[in-house]
Amino acid sequence: MNGYIHSIESCGTVDGPGLRYIIFTQGCLLRCQFCHNPDTWEIGKGREVTVSEIIKDLKTYLPFIKASKGGITVSGGEPLLQLDFLLALFKECKKLGIHTTIDTSGGCYSNDPSFQEKLAKVLQYTDLLLLDIKQINSKKHIKLTGKPNEHILEFAKYLSDRKIPVWIRHVLVPGITDNKEDLQNLRAFIDTLENVEKVEILPYHKLGVYKWQTLGLKYPLEHVEPPTEDVVQMATSILID
Repeated sequence: MNGYIHSIESCGTVDGPGLRYIIFTQGCLLRCQFCHNPDTWEIGKGREVTVSEIIKDLKTYLPFIKASKGGITVSGGEPLLQLDFLLALFKECKKLGIHTTIDTSGGCYSNDPSFQEKLAKVLQYTDLLLLDIKQINSKKHIKLTGKPNEHILEFAKYLSDRKIPVWIRHVLVPGITDNKEDLQNLRAFIDTLENVEKVEILPYHKLGVYKWQTLGLKYPLEHVEPPTEDVVQMATSILID
């Protein structure tokens, strides 16, 4: 089974527990204004790899990964766009006793029977999902990502109904995702879920701006600076405390 990936990070530390072997897949349906990997957007591009190639490389890091109680994280782009690849990869990971995580925006979630069938199979081999809820207000979500969020919230409920462990992530962008009422509404939504192990606030940064420039794209948040510590604390008090 082949997949299309953007890149691999061999020892990541922020996308799941322990040290993580992180695969950034190619292709995404969202167009987030703060995206730090716009070079992963286009579907069908990237580097074509086989599951066997990845497992061979992954095995060289296993002593470090297992010692740290880490595992593999498939991020993006949007990994759920390549469910066949995910299934084949995670099956092989489980043969080696590797913890498996999907880092997703849920942006391609649908009720299409084929998607549902494949997703259910993938989740049988998935230990954790990192679900990025970018904006609880759907109109603001459209402005921020180009898409509404109703199907993403439906995906969150789907995972909750099946008791699949989830870490909720929220990128904190001053003036865009730090409105108190929106944060309170997001917290209220999270509180309806029965599977949330952790909530993470990811302060907005501008580390990916050079990629927009390299691609000849105008970065839409040029005027936005990272949040202050006070703003991060305010969001923490609403979403986590």
